[in-house]
Amino acid sequence: MTPRFRLAAGTALALLMMPAPAVAQAISAAEAASLRAQIAALRAQVDRLEARLDGQTPAPQASVVPPSPAAGAPAQIAQAKPASETAVGWKGGPVFSRGAASFHVKGRIQYDAGLLMTPGGVNDRAKGYSNELRRLRLGGEGQLGGGFGYKLELELSDNSVDLVDTFITYEKGKWLITLGNHNAFQSLDELISDTGGAVMERAAFTDAFGFERRLGLSAQYRSGILLAQAGIFSDSADSLTNDSDGADGGDENNSYSVDGRVVLAPRLGKTQLHFGLSGHWRDLQRLSETPQRYRQRAYLHSANSRFLATPNIPADGESHYGLEFGGERGPLWWAGEAHWLRVSRPGLADPTFFGGYGEVGYVLTGESRGYKNGIFGVVKPDSPVGSGGWGALQATLRYDYLSLNDKDIVGGTQNGIIAALVWTPIEYLRFNVNYAHLAYTDAAILAGGRSDYGVDVIGWRAELDF
Repeated sequence: MTPRFRLAAGTALALLMMPAPAVAQAISAAEAASLRAQIAALRAQVDRLEARLDGQTPAPQASVVPPSPAAGAPAQIAQAKPASETAVGWKGGPVFSRGAASFHVKGRIQYDAGLLMTPGGVNDRAKGYSNELRRLRLGGEGQLGGGFGYKLELELSDNSVDLVDTFITYEKGKWLITLGNHNAFQSLDELISDTGGAVMERAAFTDAFGFERRLGLSAQYRSGILLAQAGIFSDSADSLTNDSDGADGGDENNSYSVDGRVVLAPRLGKTQLHFGLSGHWRDLQRLSETPQRYRQRAYLHSANSRFLATPNIPADGESHYGLEFGGERGPLWWAGEAHWLRVSRPGLADPTFFGGYGEVGYVLTGESRGYKNGIFGVVKPDSPVGSGGWGALQATLRYDYLSLNDKDIVGGTQNGIIAALVWTPIEYLRFNVNYAHLAYTDAAILAGGRSDYGVDVIGWRAELDF
């Protein structure tokens, strides 16, 4: 140690040994606080020097934040953490972070069961009881630093393993760039997570019109009440992994689409509003070698028979657009969409199919559903089970319409009424019970020779999502 260091240390120790009245007379309160901070720093230096002399590595020291001289407050001591230390958090699953990088383990389980009740004349295996593991999804998402992020999810569904969200992102300011397998901004109901929807299944038109994630490059701009999304896409990652030749050969599929969506989300007092418009154009290219069909189940995914179905259509492209309206105020929310899909048929009149829905919902326990980035979120219970409460309970009533009839195409129509009750005992876990009455005209499955009839559906779902 240098003579100057010994002198400073000796002076500091002498001051500590002085009686309190003498110190009080010698220095002011502000000076005393400053001296105490310096003494603590000197002690830390002495400990480190002694550790070096002994050939040992000193333990991590507390960093001392000296007070402002004018404040006269005691020194604040914060424990310093090495920059290379990995922090572990929890968000339904473990979240690991180090500096600007992070990794969040994600997973999803959905178990469905249901009962489809049809008129006596319907002779189809779909009727009666059915159940399935609707989804089993595993993956992760995180940040790499420098504005770059990623997401990778694999899903076991329909007895196959599929790629779901699988992409790389870059975010800077109000812009977000996404490259990979992701949603092409088709509709509000399609973009809402399947574990965040108000009912078990999305609107009938989203399935009938073939909405899905596809490989593509997209850009998103967010500023105030404006959200603008646009991208160019090919086919889904799973379709493109097929390396066979012929009409179903995935690697050689050169179809492409241009998709976009604009949302205005003004807030009026306590009321959040949502206005959306989306437009889409797709050139089927090589896929036009295989006729297109548009079909839909009787609500339940576990009942695989399509009660609405068009015949094979020799199509070379599609163009469609949709309108969205929604909002929420406290525990109340409402939403509705209308969507038109036009099928391009070379040498023939182009049919236009239509689908839409309207719903209203209420959280009976008082929580709000939440709204962010142009979509509705999930209900998080204020008083979960295990913390003195019994979770959150929400109720929804939806009208769901689909028409696959136009020009010379007869695929049938559906008028559906759906009632849903969702219980969220704790965050990330939900239990869903639905009832639906579906009235069909021109149904693809006959009931004793009749194509106009109604069916009733009861569905149950247990789901874990983190």
